[in-house]
Amino acid sequence: MTDMTDATPTRPMPVWLTATIAGVFGLFYAYAVWNALAFLLIQATGPLGLNGYGWALLLSAVIFPLIAFAIAFWLGYRRRAGEFALALLAGLGLVAVFWLNVVGYATVYGASLLGG
Repeated sequence: MTDMTDATPTRPMPVWLTATIAGVFGLFYAYAVWNALAFLLIQATGPLGLNGYGWALLLSAVIFPLIAFAIAFWLGYRRRAGEFALALLAGLGLVAVFWLNVVGYATVYGASLLGG
């Protein structure tokens, strides 16, 4: 039988590799933030403006990618490079689904967001 206490500890990933992977994925997260911010500004400066619900929904679309990146980074930075990249990719997938939900809601029920 093997003893689990004799398992060799894994070495942490080099800092340059962590920064490179996080930087590449960070560009995609930044694109999601800028896209949501542009949508918020276009809707807010329109002729009707936004009501409170519209501000809350569209600001959450700006903040959610930042929170998702932070959580994915925290979950994966002590793992191997492939697992770290998969954690960031999963977070990016959640951001994409959330963004599609916001755009879908704004398309179908857009009148409920307007009129500030």
